[in-house]
Amino acid sequence: MDLKVLAIDIGGTNVKIRVESDPEKRSFPSGTTLTPKQMVDGVLKLAEGWKFDAVSIGLPAPIVRNQPSHDPANLGKGWVDFDYEEGFAKEVKLINDAAMQAVGSYEGGRMLFLGFGTGLGSCLIADHVILPTELAHMPFRKGKTFEDAVGVKALKKHGKKRWTKDVHTVIEILSQALIPDYVVLGGGNAVRLKELPKNCKLGDNANAFVGGFRLWTPEWTNSVGVYHK
Repeated sequence: MDLKVLAIDIGGTNVKIRVESDPEKRSFPSGTTLTPKQMVDGVLKLAEGWKFDAVSIGLPAPIVRNQPSHDPANLGKGWVDFDYEEGFAKEVKLINDAAMQAVGSYEGGRMLFLGFGTGLGSCLIADHVILPTELAHMPFRKGKTFEDAVGVKALKKHGKKRWTKDVHTVIEILSQALIPDYVVLGGGNAVRLKELPKNCKLGDNANAFVGGFRLWTPEWTNSVGVYHK
């Protein structure tokens, strides 16, 4: 019997959930006060009527040995020590939210995923080995980080023209450093780019759910980089 997986994509604005057997996406608001207990309670209530055997969670935080190493910047407290498997009474796989969307976007080879949403998510995948990264917090220019330059706050503060220019610059720098075969641009703001940089393709936020389902398939199960730093 095929494993039925519930995929959860947790963002700074909404918690979105889906099962593979139902194309309908369900969601509820998240925000800066959301705790893991509130997330679990909200998901279980929202998932009523769905049957699932296991859970994949994409969380906007670094994941080490299947647990967050610190609380997400745009959510509440308590995520590090929370027992997710006890909360759902199911086996759970945690992964960085950008990494989960990257897995769902992957088409082979060496892929760099960059998620332009509230902040900047990033992940490198090489031959099905998932290497989550925290490129967002690396220095960019004038004391600012990459995320400072291309996150949603920069878009609102400086406008689309400057934001677009900085996005192209960031992609060029990271591509030169990581030499991917191709770059996938995801996150809610990637669609604002009228012209994509060379070697880039537009992703889809729905790929986060695809990634959540894929994590339980044989070709991804032994991908060491997902769970271990």
